[in-house]
Amino acid sequence: MSLLDELTTATSQVLEGAGGAVVRIGRAEGRGAGIVVGSGVVVTSAHNLRGEETTVTFADGRSVTATVKGVDADGDLAVLAVDTGDAPPITWADDGVTPQGAPVFALALPSGGGGVRVTFGTVSSVGRNFRGPRGRLITDGIEHSAPLGRGSSGGPLVDTEGRLVAINTHRPGDGLYLALPASAALRSRVDALSRGEAPTRRRLGVALAPPHVARRLRAAVGLEPRDGVLVRDVADDSPAASAGLQRGDLIVAAGGQPVGSIDALLAAVDGVGPDGALTLQVVRGVEELDVVVHFEAA
Repeated sequence: MSLLDELTTATSQVLEGAGGAVVRIGRAEGRGAGIVVGSGVVVTSAHNLRGEETTVTFADGRSVTATVKGVDADGDLAVLAVDTGDAPPITWADDGVTPQGAPVFALALPSGGGGVRVTFGTVSSVGRNFRGPRGRLITDGIEHSAPLGRGSSGGPLVDTEGRLVAINTHRPGDGLYLALPASAALRSRVDALSRGEAPTRRRLGVALAPPHVARRLRAAVGLEPRDGVLVRDVADDSPAASAGLQRGDLIVAAGGQPVGSIDALLAAVDGVGPDGALTLQVVRGVEELDVVVHFEAA
């Protein structure tokens, strides 16, 4: 059998094994894709949702209203409760580990007829880190080359047997695409969201600029360069506002540890202890001061 024949056979097997589990999220052309992972349960990307309800269209053409069961906006994952009818749940890959170079297929359900779209590619990289829709770092992503058309985020990336190996998220450019690996950790997150157990994370309530921007802005006004993240704005009624953080403050340390990146500050916020307090070392102009931020329980 030629390579082309093998690819044709694999494509047919993928569609037969996983095609019925692919859905479209949103009305008309849709916002994205989703995956039937159990009876009455669909998983998709959080950025596909607007509000507590959405329309889900199945591969057989049936459209129904789904309600949001749980959302992890920072991790770009959501679970919907919906009448899945006869749609078969997708099969998860056994180990959730897909090696670099492995052949993969991306599936989605575009509008306009023609059924499920399937494209072929390979895993180009593993362990990739990228930003979620709200700027938080997502780790251990899969990068692959199976083309994703408009409305494909939230859909499945499967192996040659049609088993779920990742959930597609977005396109970073250059013909490559990123996906959340279907690991045991992801299955646990999906199970928790299915129970309505959405993760909660503390929020400082500031808009930030990274160190290279902070250094450039300080130099522009004749201030000594310092490593840290710059506060560009402070949300009203936020922990940052209550603590007295101001626009233009440079956060150089958090909890006694240097802040060399936005991610370092977010990690310090996530690691706040039971007392809910975090001390920030701040440079305000030429003055250095400590600002204690108090958070509600996460």
